Amino acid sequence: MIKEFLKYTGIFIFLVLLQVLVLNRIQFSGYVNPYFYVLLILILPFEIPLWSLLFIGFFLGFSIDAFSNTLGMHTSATVFMAFMRPVVLALIAPRDGYEIGTMPRVHYFGFSWYMRYAASLILLHHFFYFYVEAFTFSGFFETFVRVIFSFAFTLLLVLIGQLFVYKK
Repeated sequence: MIKEFLKYTGIFIFLVLLQVLVLNRIQFSGYVNPYFYVLLILILPFEIPLWSLLFIGFFLGFSIDAFSNTLGMHTSATVFMAFMRPVVLALIAPRDGYEIGTMPRVHYFGFSWYMRYAASLILLHHFFYFYVEAFTFSGFFETFVRVIFSFAFTLLLVLIGQLFVYKK
């Protein structure tokens, strides 16, 4: 239990520092903003209680907001993503359900399952974040383009992270 806590705490610190020090500086014409920190919500175990998931989502988003000076936008989007995670997992669950001790990783459930899982949650996060950031529908299509480009780049980073870090 303590070993898992320390592992996820280390991942949390690494992702926050990577996001704040490196990825927040990457912007291609204002259309591509990679948010790799959402990987933490994606890799948490299936058995984690919802209250813990929401707390971790809040703390993760708040940490990014504190360094990025974005006044709760990352916090609200990350809590929304954490809240929707059980819904997405229920929608894409295997016929027999999830076995205890398995993790939401490519090597447990395959690339197709992980792609649906990660893409759904990242897209939900990005839609929520960018439309809260814009806070208007007057630039709906411009914001939609930002969502799609940032989603594609973030998903690519998450898949690369999954394929290289979590090998069998």
